[in-house]
Amino acid sequence: MKVVVYVEGGGDKKKTQDDCRRGFGQLFEKIVQTGYQAKVIACRGRESAFDEFKTDVKRGKEGFLILLVDSEGPVDPDVNSWAYLSTNDRWKKPKAASNDQAHLMVQCMESWFLADPEALRTYYKQGFLIRSLPRRRNVEEILKRDVARVLEHSTRSTQKGVYHKTRHGFDLLALIAPPRLRDASARARRLFAVLEQRARM
Repeated sequence: MKVVVYVEGGGDKKKTQDDCRRGFGQLFEKIVQTGYQAKVIACRGRESAFDEFKTDVKRGKEGFLILLVDSEGPVDPDVNSWAYLSTNDRWKKPKAASNDQAHLMVQCMESWFLADPEALRTYYKQGFLIRSLPRRRNVEEILKRDVARVLEHSTRSTQKGVYHKTRHGFDLLALIAPPRLRDASARARRLFAVLEQRARM
């Protein structure tokens, strides 16, 4: 089945939108490993991602449509993603959408990078302070502000410079090892399971 993922990110420039699609696309391709590839739509901000997703669901766009946005804060493990978005953002689930069509990066996209310190070290190379990364197994428990702080600190002495979302983030997405992210993030694990399931349909 064709899968379309509406992701928060990419900014307003064509290059960064292309980079966003490539980064998420390469990560998703490693998850499925069947030659299947999800179509990624870079939607800039959170509101734009929801609006584009909602519009296409209502239009009955072909395929299985998925909304993927940052949670921007802690999420109770037992709370459904739509319930969280309803409370936190006041977004109403489209009637035609199912519970497995909304997914969260908890607490932000950068949280996923902390699940794979080796990918960060491979990318930043000399000067990267891998020992400064948090040792917490569950990256969803690390506050968004702390994620930003630790990435800034650990990368500041590298040749690539301090972590930058559009210059570095999408390259890092493509390097992440899915098994490590599965182990470190329950929400990522749920997303990957849906991608794998829909790829076989």
